[in-house]
Amino acid sequence: MPATTALRRALAVTVLLPLPALAACGYGSQAKDTGTAQVASGARTDGLDAVRIGYFGNLTHGTALVGAEKGFFQKELKGTEAKYAVFNAGPSAIEALNSDSLDVAFLGPSPAVNGWTKADGKNLRIVGGSASGGVKLVVNPDKVKSVADVEGKRIATPQLGNTQDVAFLNWAAEQGWKVDPQSGKGDVTVVRSDNKVTPDAFRSGSVDGAWVPEPTASRLVAQGGKVLLDESSLWPDGKFVITNIAVRQEFLDKHPKAVEAVLRASVESNRWINAHPEKAKEAANARLAADTGKPLPADVLDPAWKSITFLDDPLAATLRTQASHAVEAGLLEQPDLKGIYDLSLLRKVLQAAGRPAVDDAGLGVS
Repeated sequence: MPATTALRRALAVTVLLPLPALAACGYGSQAKDTGTAQVASGARTDGLDAVRIGYFGNLTHGTALVGAEKGFFQKELKGTEAKYAVFNAGPSAIEALNSDSLDVAFLGPSPAVNGWTKADGKNLRIVGGSASGGVKLVVNPDKVKSVADVEGKRIATPQLGNTQDVAFLNWAAEQGWKVDPQSGKGDVTVVRSDNKVTPDAFRSGSVDGAWVPEPTASRLVAQGGKVLLDESSLWPDGKFVITNIAVRQEFLDKHPKAVEAVLRASVESNRWINAHPEKAKEAANARLAADTGKPLPADVLDPAWKSITFLDDPLAATLRTQASHAVEAGLLEQPDLKGIYDLSLLRKVLQAAGRPAVDDAGLGVS
């Protein structure tokens, strides 16, 4: 099967999940309109009534969670309404951007690359960074005591072709294990399991471990799992992009002041998170509770939050590496990523704040 066909089929599987399944999973395709904060006084930004901002209900999207909860986005947008929607999956957020029902999206690297590639580089641009880390391989310690023990076991990933799925396939290949990327069968069996279903599968013994983002990883640890590997240990300086800020290209072209306002808010959110980690953790959990109806318990929230680094740098070189891993796994044809980044507004915001400049790894607009 050609790689592009495989990738499109993987995306289609997500889009066509039945609605009940989407509501139950951590990487489904439904967006929840969370409403808005009270609109601040002042002139409308770029003359807009609203800016529509999407994010996932995951701690790896803590910049958005805190920025929404603390009103940083609304403050910067002034008289323009900050309107939020929660997505459970990258493909649905990409679909929302493509259909002009979303302006800004906090996205993982694989959805951003897949969306860019599928639209021949005409639908989105990455304009900023948000978070690094927060991904772990958690195993049943009775069955897996070392890396070598992973061979022959059943390991869950959130979704065929998603960021963690690609990372696990690449890591398995580095161990010398052969795995068919489509079926997941091989020296290790890869089980594509929605994040909200994975803890039940782990508890029942139907999977022996999982390569998953937070807070799912810490949920498994709370059930008796053991962290066998933190993905950050595989990357230079322990950093790799887990969440980007992407915008519709048309929106960026027409409303740069609004995009700049969102970036000022994201930079302020990250500054506040790093200056007040305990309060930021509480704010993120409060937003999750408002979005999902239930806060995370302390034994999940505390370790999960500590494993994520919030930063403005999009870590562009690591996105390029992640894309190459997808190519090597047979899930993506070699993409031309030139132009996927436009960091001009972020650099302007960082310079005004006296912060270091960021690099696009040669993948910026000409």
